[in-house]
Amino acid sequence: MRIAIVTDAWEPQVNGVVRTLQSVRSLLESRGHSVLVISPDRFYSVPCPTYPEIRLALARVAYVGKLLQEFRPDAIHLATEGPVCVAARRWCLRRGVPFTTAYHTQFPDYVSARSGVPAAWIWRYIRWFHGPSSAILASTPSIRESLVDHGLGQVRHWGRGVDLSNFRPGLDPHPAMAELPGPVQLYVGRVAVEKNLEAFLKTSHPGTKVVVGDGPARAHLESRYPDVKFLGALFGSELASAYAAADVFVFPSRTDTFGLVMIEAMACGVPVAAYPVTGPIDVLTPEVGAMADDLTTAIAQALTKDSETCAAYGRTFTWEASAQQFLHALVHIDEVAIAA
Repeated sequence: MRIAIVTDAWEPQVNGVVRTLQSVRSLLESRGHSVLVISPDRFYSVPCPTYPEIRLALARVAYVGKLLQEFRPDAIHLATEGPVCVAARRWCLRRGVPFTTAYHTQFPDYVSARSGVPAAWIWRYIRWFHGPSSAILASTPSIRESLVDHGLGQVRHWGRGVDLSNFRPGLDPHPAMAELPGPVQLYVGRVAVEKNLEAFLKTSHPGTKVVVGDGPARAHLESRYPDVKFLGALFGSELASAYAAADVFVFPSRTDTFGLVMIEAMACGVPVAAYPVTGPIDVLTPEVGAMADDLTTAIAQALTKDSETCAAYGRTFTWEASAQQFLHALVHIDEVAIAA
């Protein structure tokens, strides 16, 4: 099968969307599928307002369409709601070519947190963008319900996975964390306002707080919370060793639709503390994590969970299953439509 994935999130960005697309693409190609990724690196781009680390590609409809026509895909998937996917969307609609989309992030809440624009206004754009999609891929029941509540009923399930060869229990702890006073409380992810990281840094549970990741808020938070250990971005085995050194993983975000880092932590045997919001409520169970409106309370409760139970639960999330769900959700294109 020839699959075109169009996305505004790609390397060198580091986030759950990029990791999901890379992992699924790799598995699809290993199974003999041909995958074209149309990403921002193919276009001139400008810094995103308020978030210069993310660049917005200036994608022309004609060029995106040329790439698609030359590839002659059997299915087209638009992964994000940014300018590259908007260009592909326009090209598809002009020619009557079906496509699927995905809802990876609570985009209205994300934009509202960064800009102050009411989330209700952004939902108008979400409905406009996803409305013509043949299917909207969403990772959890609560996100699917939210989309339906906002008038988008063509929703299909697309779960997430863990690289179980890398994230597993019994690993050596990261050297920078091995001797820290416990319990070690870990956050992994972007260091940005929409991740609500400061809610974690303000918690009062004894022990050491560690932040793995980078982003526009890092310098400010690092100066404001000198007792917190900031390690910057870590990848692969280094990231796995950071999980291995933690006693609890803290997920303070209120805007994520899933939270890959939660299942990575659990696969390493680390329980999760979070708010009872979309993402955690779909992923966590009482045996592997704790959710509370007071994050300090959630941390204390999560520390009582059994490591082996967490690891066993984390192993139930596989990229193989995710790739199969993605394939099943795609909509095939009529040969005449793509050649028009």
